[in-house]
Amino acid sequence: MMTSFFRTTAIAICLITSSAAAFAETKPVEQLKTFLANTRSLTADFKQILLNEAGNPAQTSYGLLYLQRPGKFRWDYQKPFQQQIIATGGKVWFYDTELEQVTIKKLDESVGSTPALLLSGDINLEDNYTMEGQGTEGDMQWIKLLPKNQDSSFKYLVIGLEKGQLSGMELSDNFGQLTRIYFSNIKNNPPVDPKLFNFQAPKGADVFSE
Repeated sequence: MMTSFFRTTAIAICLITSSAAAFAETKPVEQLKTFLANTRSLTADFKQILLNEAGNPAQTSYGLLYLQRPGKFRWDYQKPFQQQIIATGGKVWFYDTELEQVTIKKLDESVGSTPALLLSGDINLEDNYTMEGQGTEGDMQWIKLLPKNQDSSFKYLVIGLEKGQLSGMELSDNFGQLTRIYFSNIKNNPPVDPKLFNFQAPKGADVFSE
């Protein structure tokens, strides 16, 4: 079975007049649409902090993110444990190196509402999310996404853009956990080796297909 660690990831962020209110509400949303439309590939380092129900850090992880649109992504967790989430060809693989366990899921609607597919796929935002501009903070633009699918694995997602570039995400899931992800060393539209999205279960690993 998938751990809550994987479920959370698979699991990838002020009004003066009525016209000013409309601008404040739509500008961050439009920036998100522009970012997604202009991004065909992306690589970045990430720091992920998992908070428990009490709001205390339960786990901090570090790794690398690779995206290739449409529908390909890879989250390489390198510290403190090596774990991978790889999606391509309509399937997503969750591999826990320590447990020697692989879980395979179809990349259907149950996974399609996850943040990773939002970034790497061609999802219609208006059809899948209610989007709310959360205002600005310096150079940061904040957008809150509420999934319209009641079977979604998360309650809401907040995406942070800094000068039009992905900077961070905050995810509240249905298990009472809050996940914060901070991105650095971001490269937009770099060449990405297609082999990064090929996955074969290591010999001796337990494989579960859902």
